[in-house]
Amino acid sequence: MSRYNIAPGSRILAVRSAAAQGAATGDGGTRDGVREAVRLRWGLVPSWARSPGGAGQGRGAPPVNARAESVAEKPMFRDALRQRRCVILASGFYEWERRGGARLPWLFQRADGEPFLLAGLWDSWRPPDGGALESCTMITTAANAVMAPIHHRMPVMLSATEAEEWLEPRVTPMSRMATLTSLLHPWDEAMTAAVRVSTRVNNARFEGPECLDAPPPGEGGADAQMSLVF
Repeated sequence: MSRYNIAPGSRILAVRSAAAQGAATGDGGTRDGVREAVRLRWGLVPSWARSPGGAGQGRGAPPVNARAESVAEKPMFRDALRQRRCVILASGFYEWERRGGARLPWLFQRADGEPFLLAGLWDSWRPPDGGALESCTMITTAANAVMAPIHHRMPVMLSATEAEEWLEPRVTPMSRMATLTSLLHPWDEAMTAAVRVSTRVNNARFEGPECLDAPPPGEGGADAQMSLVF
């Protein structure tokens, strides 16, 4: 089913290594090279968190993105970067332009119409009474020339070859971190398309193809976070 307005806290489609999933959950097995599609909650809850809200630290909501420049150093993300990487699938994403008192939504897509392969991290949090919450965050980097007039950051988009390297199931030693983080660069501006869309998307509860409509003349907007479309 197509989605047009996927907000943080929603389940989003991702691909990960089945071998990494088995290691994280204790299910065992050596499924190197096998990929699996999963729905992960957008907003990372690490395995060591005390609760599923605020990453167990009492400092707000679980992080929906991680900065490429510091992801290898931050305790919140460091272990997931070594062994629990994923690729988040989206046909596009929204970002908001500030114009006076309004925030105006733009849709960003690949210029060739293919879906984005977004670099992400995932983890599995288990409460004392059983069950599991699998969640994720996406990695961001500096904006390219198309994105920069709207926002100074953008998600890391991977090529198909880079996505295969990103999903490598073996635990990455610290000595190889520089090789891994070299994948976290801005997307080619020549392969980036942007178009203004309706402020209907500013309402996280609004879901429908009308989100992609062109805005009427003079339309303003309200505050919003980055969201996805698939």
